[in-house]
Amino acid sequence: MKELVIISGKGGTGKTSVAASFAALAAGDSVIADCDVDAADLHIVLGPRVERHEEFKAGRVARIRQDGCIGCGACLARCRFDAVRRTEGAEGTQLFAIDETACEGCSVCVRFCPAKAIDFPERTAGEWFVSETRFGPLVHARLAPGQENSGKLVTIIRKEAQGLAEGNGAKLVIADGSPGIGCPVIASLTGATLALIVTEPTVSGLHDFGRAAELAARLGVPAAVCVNKWDVNPGMADEIEAGARAAKITALGRIPYDADVTEAQIERRAVVEHGDGPAADAIRSLWREVEALLGTARARVAGGMHG
Repeated sequence: MKELVIISGKGGTGKTSVAASFAALAAGDSVIADCDVDAADLHIVLGPRVERHEEFKAGRVARIRQDGCIGCGACLARCRFDAVRRTEGAEGTQLFAIDETACEGCSVCVRFCPAKAIDFPERTAGEWFVSETRFGPLVHARLAPGQENSGKLVTIIRKEAQGLAEGNGAKLVIADGSPGIGCPVIASLTGATLALIVTEPTVSGLHDFGRAAELAARLGVPAAVCVNKWDVNPGMADEIEAGARAAKITALGRIPYDADVTEAQIERRAVVEHGDGPAADAIRSLWREVEALLGTARARVAGGMHG
């Protein structure tokens, strides 16, 4: 089983459109994973039917039991995050409660409560799903606003997708990775067969491609690059590919600007489903190159692809 992770170095480069088209082209022989848990959107194109739903718990939050609270204020005095709220109850009594949006889960109030009236349960930080799509199984998630531990959730998504692939006899996991180079991207990439970096022909695109390529190299994951909307700035596309060659990264292809991409998104279809326009043709060609490269990706790591 191989694992292809599509990353971008930043958001908005078109990696999800590429991932959706790859899922269409590999239909019946792959499992799809949406590792962009902070802002998942692959499901919009794939229209999944949820078959299994699980809560994602990460971190803890303090909660005061009012029937055990003696109103001493020890929690208020020690909370460094201003998460304890004080109100006046009947007959002038003091009532205390925790604002869960402000609680950092440090447990200081729990430790110093003389009445032991503060519970410290795990926090429900989101949810994840196993779904069926017209292209095969999809594992995806939704992280609650403001919640952390996205890397942990990505790890769950990848392991579930890998398990499904093994159980179904699928040859490939196609993962839509998170943008940037932070914790969820590291969790998406570690141990993958190949990272495909989708970038755009701009100064920021060149910079972000370099960051993503460096991260893949540090993790020992072979990387390839494609330039989306390359004809908007052909000179910069040339510069990105020259930088890729210097870093021993394979430049697999270019996708032209094509209004069909937007129309496909409006129709909630993959670009290659929508028609045979220039972008669809380029993505099909890119997929053939990726398929060929996946067969030798691990050998390239052993041979010192990144030096």
